[in-house]
Amino acid sequence: MAKLKEKDNIDEIVRLLKEAEQPRSDFVHLMDSFNDPYLVLIACILSLRTNDKTTYPATLRMLELGRTPEDFAKCDVKELEKAIYPVGFYANKAKQIVELSKDLVEKYNSKVPESIEEMTKFKGVGRKTANLVMSRGFNKPAICVDVHVHRIFNRLGYVKTKTPEETEFALREKLPVKHWIDINTLLVTHGQNVCKPIKPMCGICPIKDYCRKLI
Repeated sequence: MAKLKEKDNIDEIVRLLKEAEQPRSDFVHLMDSFNDPYLVLIACILSLRTNDKTTYPATLRMLELGRTPEDFAKCDVKELEKAIYPVGFYANKAKQIVELSKDLVEKYNSKVPESIEEMTKFKGVGRKTANLVMSRGFNKPAICVDVHVHRIFNRLGYVKTKTPEETEFALREKLPVKHWIDINTLLVTHGQNVCKPIKPMCGICPIKDYCRKLI
């Protein structure tokens, strides 16, 4: 391996990940195709604690029932449960989506609030989800930190944190804003293909020369 390079050269790390063009899951492609904050929000809710292979077809089935807060505010919960099964906690998620949609219709004029603080007031919506809606739904700089982003940035040594939320706030201080929107998709894709939780494929990693894990 070449001499370990400067870990904070994030521009080069991002460039290498983009050039690698690793295959993205169907669900990631679907999320990237949404230009609607509401669709990003409800699809992200489905994805929590569920792998992309299961979430993708469930999201497609959900979208057959509707695509707006008005559609799901009047949706039968049992019908939605059936559509999204077998995503994790499907019964809770179906109820959550219906209740959230009703709140949007009744309190927000059917529009997702353009604020992380406001979105996290909804039951079951955490900072990860709210940040993803801001970045993918509103195309505004926000750092969505999931397990992949948390794991990879700590392996690189770019941050030293214990939780995804700690990672988010550390990255807000350190990561250039120009990378905020793209970083989740890049690292999720890298984490699914190469930098896996167990047995990461370090030999083929395009950014291995920047990784503190390999010292």
